[in-house]
Amino acid sequence: MITLSDSVQQWLLVAALALPLLGAAAALLPAPPGLRGAGGPDRDVLRHGVTVTGAVLVATLVLAAAFDHDQPAAVQAETDVSWIPALNIRMHLGIDGISLPLLVLTALLTFLCALYSYFRPPTGAHTPGPRAFVALLLLLETGMLATFAVLDLVLFFLAFETVLVPMYFLIARWGNGAERAAAAWKFVLFTVLGSVLMLLGLLLIGVRAGTFDMIALADAHGTGLTRGTQLIAVLAIGLGFAIKTPMWPLHSWLPDAHTAAPTVGSVLLAGVLLKMGTYGFVRIVLPAAPEGMHTFAPYLAAFAVAGIIYGSLACLALVLPTPANGAARFLPHPGEGRDLKRLIAYSSVGHMGFVLLGIATLTHTGVNGALFANVAHGLITGLLFFLVGALKDRTGSTDVDTLAGREGGALYARAPRFGGLLAFAAVASLGLPGLAGFWGELLALLGSFHPADGLSRPAFLTYLAVAAVGTLLTAAYLLLVVRRVCMGPRPADDVPALADLRGFEYAAFGPLVALILLAGLWPAVLLNLTDPVVQNLLPGAVR
Repeated sequence: MITLSDSVQQWLLVAALALPLLGAAAALLPAPPGLRGAGGPDRDVLRHGVTVTGAVLVATLVLAAAFDHDQPAAVQAETDVSWIPALNIRMHLGIDGISLPLLVLTALLTFLCALYSYFRPPTGAHTPGPRAFVALLLLLETGMLATFAVLDLVLFFLAFETVLVPMYFLIARWGNGAERAAAAWKFVLFTVLGSVLMLLGLLLIGVRAGTFDMIALADAHGTGLTRGTQLIAVLAIGLGFAIKTPMWPLHSWLPDAHTAAPTVGSVLLAGVLLKMGTYGFVRIVLPAAPEGMHTFAPYLAAFAVAGIIYGSLACLALVLPTPANGAARFLPHPGEGRDLKRLIAYSSVGHMGFVLLGIATLTHTGVNGALFANVAHGLITGLLFFLVGALKDRTGSTDVDTLAGREGGALYARAPRFGGLLAFAAVASLGLPGLAGFWGELLALLGSFHPADGLSRPAFLTYLAVAAVGTLLTAAYLLLVVRRVCMGPRPADDVPALADLRGFEYAAFGPLVALILLAGLWPAVLLNLTDPVVQNLLPGAVR
């Protein structure tokens, strides 16, 4: 740990938010003569993206190193100045034990995406050049980082919505397949609907409570808000977050978006954007409207476990071999194909179900599990989407049957390090003990065993049993992915060679592997940060 003054920490946080925004504007301008390098303007702007995201990552790491771990529940690096006095809206920024891990995760994944894009820029017949791509990537980073750093409801909404435009263009212009424009529109329409509901709920809480400040609302714990106000606010905000998380049955935009998105778009969509809704549940809904949340918690848990089972069954349908006679077989949506990116998208519906289940228990154990699973899912699914993108570069396909066939399978024999890393990511995703995916799901299940006072224990024990079945189904489909894609006999000599991991791929994937191992073997590194904050947000709740 390093020691920095409060003012230096404040400026570091402001710089982390401002640098990508300024970098996005600079990416649209020609590089100054002294900064031009080999490869022409396209390489210059891609290098610019790596430099800016690297600087942001350094700033967040210094913030993490200077963070006072003895007081993780206290807001640090805080800036609080009046912005719109007439509406009592303040420019309130700061980090604590639940926002810091997500801030660092966002900076890390964006840097790795920029690094990966430097060596493998998105290309296509009608793909714009990298200048707009880098600008949109940096604008997207600004919105993601701000979402986890702001402490005012209006600023939170604005930051949340900032990500929609760049992600739309990343999917529509740099995506894959003929349906990328339709997938991008579906993403925007669903999330804008969620935004409208979320805004109404946030305004209701802010107006009725007399403040939009998240810290003041959390300290009040619903004081000054009637039961009816809390119920309406939780319903509106909860539906908005449920669409953005996404929760079954409001998830249908996610598989299409992931299938069409470029590799870096899928990494950031799964690794960061899905976390913004669940973070909002913990940061805003739980402390500000506890009575309303208590009323809706059993229903949230029911939808969460339904999503766990649905997501697992959908993945099984996508990974099972096509019958030899060509007979029709169930797919989540007829005619959608057996795309590996789509499979990982459905797996996210299941994994985020565990996050929502942990939140719904209203216990310290369950909410800590949800926050842990948020970070773990970002690391693991980010790695999975990187690997699938690299696999498509090598084979030209992400279709499971094609990857399992003569031209694409047997990764252990054809590219052993690549195949081993894909298997590692798969077993991390299924929750193997010792890896990051294990602890979040375990804590969510333990929270369901002893839910908060006033919640039906028989109901939550039922949810626990159903979710436990989901863990078995998750193991089944992920092991089938490993079996079909990685295993098999050594291919014939006439099958084209498959490149193993390259140097830049080690650089892009290595940090995620290290963090998955670190979080799995030393879960206290996250739990010691989140638990004191959770105790403040849920005073009096059971462990």
